[in-house]
Amino acid sequence: MNARIGNLHIALEQRYCAHNYAPLPVVLSRGHGVWLWDDQGHRYMDMMSAYSAVSFGHANVALVEALTQQAQRLSVTSRAFYSDRLGLFLQRLCEMTAMERALPMNSGAEAVETAIKAARKWAYKRKGVADGRARIVVCRGNFAGRTTTIVGFSSEAQYRDGFGPFDGGFDSVPFGDAAALEAAITPDTAAFLVEPIQGEGGIIVPPEGYLRQCREICTRHRVLMICDEVQTGLGRTGRLLACDHEGVRPDGLVLGKALGGGLLAVSAFLASSEVMDVFSPGDHGSTFGGNALAAAVGFKALELLQDGALAANAERLGKRLREGLRAIGHPAIREVRGKGLLIGMDLDPHVIGARAFCERLMAHGILSKETHETVVRFAPPLVIDDEQIDTALRAIGEVFHEIPLVQPQGEST
Repeated sequence: MNARIGNLHIALEQRYCAHNYAPLPVVLSRGHGVWLWDDQGHRYMDMMSAYSAVSFGHANVALVEALTQQAQRLSVTSRAFYSDRLGLFLQRLCEMTAMERALPMNSGAEAVETAIKAARKWAYKRKGVADGRARIVVCRGNFAGRTTTIVGFSSEAQYRDGFGPFDGGFDSVPFGDAAALEAAITPDTAAFLVEPIQGEGGIIVPPEGYLRQCREICTRHRVLMICDEVQTGLGRTGRLLACDHEGVRPDGLVLGKALGGGLLAVSAFLASSEVMDVFSPGDHGSTFGGNALAAAVGFKALELLQDGALAANAERLGKRLREGLRAIGHPAIREVRGKGLLIGMDLDPHVIGARAFCERLMAHGILSKETHETVVRFAPPLVIDDEQIDTALRAIGEVFHEIPLVQPQGEST
């Protein structure tokens, strides 16, 4: 009976939902901490955290309490009025990130769009770029969302296919190459938009010192450095922000995912007063952005990060997980890379593809998802502990033990 129910849920999604995702064949019904249960009662360890959105674990007691209490008082009024929650939330957010002002939105993509609008208007109103000529430098392999503006500067063909025409205004350079950034800058360049670590691009970590070099270049050319930390921010890489690893303070900062505590869509664009003051009432907005419920949950999420314990846990256990993956020593593993608990395991597709590996891993009670066909990502909730990391490593090792090795060409049995 339960199996039929599970199949029904999959069938309903297949029938009524647009086929814009390819989920693993599991129907989830409950979560707690690092664990998820399907509709048949089987337990799985969550090594995805909803792309870092569930950094605090599923059904976190403090966050659920904050959500419940606020929902019983006030949820949404729009920003046509003040609320007693938003100012406190934004104060904590700005103070923790050392930024001056914040503009609350919902999704990460909305916050990136906000950053683009701010950078362009700053270029026209403050830098003196001629109207309609502002350009933004981005990196190849980037992922910042799915809006038409954002996919217009993607280097991934599938993200762009069939969605043009695009508005332009972007110059693409190789990720990790500071010299290429400097060569791309012109008097019309408004900003450089960069992920400190490319998440969807395959957990790509740039060379040490890259962000510091970019900061110096942007300062010298009066170009805004905007860090997209939707996935990497809020403790994920072992620091509150990934740019903290190099002591870099950007001119603009994009946050999302974990900011909503795994319960709501909460995002924000943060910047200096000089940048944010280009906005006037009516220039930009969102019906749900900055609503009282989101602000209450975001405030509590930041409180859980304030003592640094979760970031420290991410740094320590991320190292344990990376070292454990490398110690497996299977020839299918081409590289293990990442920082904190944002880790990519790059596989040789001639041995096994990342999707097939994730399907096998699911059978061993571990849920993850592939990116770019060859990379399995491991990004568990930051509340994970040593024993759970070791449990995951044992399951991963068992999957590799089951994989038949591809015989090198030219050898006979």
